[in-house]
Amino acid sequence: MGEFSYEALDKGGKQVKGVIEAGSEEVIYEKLRDMGYYPIDVRANKKKSAAQSDISALPGLRIFFHRIKAKQVMTFTRQLATLIDAGLPIMRSLNILHEQVESVIFKDKISEMARDIESGSSLSESMAKHPKVFDKLYVNMVRAGELGGVLEQVLNRIAQFLEKREALKGKVKSAMMYPAVVITLATFILAFILIMIIPKFEKIFEDLGAELPMITQVLVNLSFLLVHRIWIPILVIVLLVVFFVQMNKYPTTKYVMDRTKLKMPVFGDLFRKIAITRFAATLSTLINAGVPILQSLDIVRDSSGNEVITRAMVKVYQSVKDGETIHEPLSECDVFPPLVVHMVAVGEETGAIDHMLTKVAEAYEREVDDTVAALTSILEPVLIVFLGALVGVIVVALYMPLFTIPKLIK
Repeated sequence: MGEFSYEALDKGGKQVKGVIEAGSEEVIYEKLRDMGYYPIDVRANKKKSAAQSDISALPGLRIFFHRIKAKQVMTFTRQLATLIDAGLPIMRSLNILHEQVESVIFKDKISEMARDIESGSSLSESMAKHPKVFDKLYVNMVRAGELGGVLEQVLNRIAQFLEKREALKGKVKSAMMYPAVVITLATFILAFILIMIIPKFEKIFEDLGAELPMITQVLVNLSFLLVHRIWIPILVIVLLVVFFVQMNKYPTTKYVMDRTKLKMPVFGDLFRKIAITRFAATLSTLINAGVPILQSLDIVRDSSGNEVITRAMVKVYQSVKDGETIHEPLSECDVFPPLVVHMVAVGEETGAIDHMLTKVAEAYEREVDDTVAALTSILEPVLIVFLGALVGVIVVALYMPLFTIPKLIK
């Protein structure tokens, strides 16, 4: 049994409030109607657990726990589609999922959505109030599903799309993980040598009065910087981070950075294939769900994550708005290879553009897998050689001055 607060109107139209204990909201509504009341709002009075009280008491932790993971949204979407497909009303489906979800914050979001729907809002309208959980793509697809009467099918498509998107992110992380770990390890080793080893050798060199070679002097200077002026490299790193964060906020500079990213050696090809995969998968999913083409292009533009693709989508949007084709503006953007442009053109001619875009997404997803595997096999020996060369340079730099000792003794 739970405690519920209610607001209702009596037979004379007067507003009344009160508290009733019952097993569910449905029981509360029945009781209120039996009492001759017209229910306006019913809310569960839940006692905060110790964990919830701690989170509420500490704003910093509240912000940390505010993050709702993509996996939780995927699970919620799958379960909601299953419940609706089984014939359950949306309100009851949300109440069931409210009990299933473990995240305290996600529970709050679902409760708010249920209250909005109870007040007369649609599912898409209630989701639109939580953009950090349900993005523009998600909300528009749900709206299309509601209008077409195929909500459960659209929710399943959304879940599939989210799963593929997360899988794509996972592939990128796996491609970056190995070089990131090796470079981080090399940085720590170098810092240890510069802070702990070089000062001892420097003392020996000073006692001998040996003239240091340039490469050794560079190491000595770096060691002095880390030992006595550590705030300088820290300040430089902070300024660089702030600089790149700020540059990403402005479309012009972000365009330059994203274009540079696509032209990077080794990784540029991977980033390009990922951008094409995301573009094709997102647009095909939206069109397949029944979202109007102009609205779909608008969503793809906002969710591309790459300013080069965003600018291409602006041209495509204007082209379609003027009654022209999608493939012509794409051909002007060098990110999209001729094969992609031709497949989109065929899709427009046959009226099956969503099918062709799905084929493009699947083909480039396989290419991303192959590229990640190739990069891993290539980077492993390259990074091993890099580490060996780094250690070799340090050893040579440390021992070169020692070769002058016999001359100093004479």
